Order: sequence, then C-alpha cells, then structure tokens
Amino acid sequence: MSDNHSNNTIVWADIPVVDLLRAAEFYDAVLDREVEITELDEFAFAAIQGTNGNGVCLYPDSDYVAPEKGPLVYLNVDGRLEEAVQQCKKLGGEVVQDVHDIGNFGQRAIIKDCDGTRVALHSTSGS
Repeated sequence: MSDNHSNNTIVWADIPVVDLLRAAEFYDAVLDREVEITELDEFAFAAIQGTNGNGVCLYPDSDYVAPEKGPLVYLNVDGRLEEAVQQCKKLGGEVVQDVHDIGNFGQRAIIKDCDGTRVALHSTSGS
C-alpha cells in the first residue's frame, strides 16, 4: 500500500437524498465542512471531501425510502460532537441515540438526517 488512500477501510459512501440543496445545507452545518455541488448534464450531486481521498456523496433519488437497518456510515465531527447534534436538530434531523461512549473508539451519536437516513456522528476526542 503506497499511499494513505489505500489505508482507508472505507474510501467513499453514497447517501441518497430527496432534496439535494436541503441535504447539502444540512451536512454543511452538521459536519462544518464545505459541501460542493456538481452538475453533470441533467444530474447533480454533492461531494463532501474528507482527508486521504475519502468522502461522502449526496445524490438525489426521488424514489428513496430511508432504511431503518443496514450499514451505518460514521461521519467525522471530531471535537464538536455536541455542536453537530444541535445542528442536526436545528435543520430537521432527528437524534436516534444521543452522544455516548464507544469504548476506546471515542464517542458517537446516531442521527437521522433531514431525509431520514440513519448515520453516526463520530468524535475521537471530547464533545
């Protein structure tokens, strides 16, 4: 493995959304990270670039129904977990499981975003 990108277990995650602009605003505030909207022909998506080449793509899907179970994507909000949870509530999300310890791995909160998609907000340091 020659670069940091190849050391990531997960390199990218797609999160389906109903309203791209609303979802971009939601994740911009919750993650405190710029969300870049890209338009290709008649299709648009939003990318949230992480470090080492990893990231998340928000893509519109009008037939989307949010799952209650399935893979849980952890999004980095290191050092600002409580703030991220408050932004979630403010922008129409729902807290499924409030901030709690996850052993040596730090803390997390499980939320549903503005479209009802379940994700985990994760911090290795204090809230």
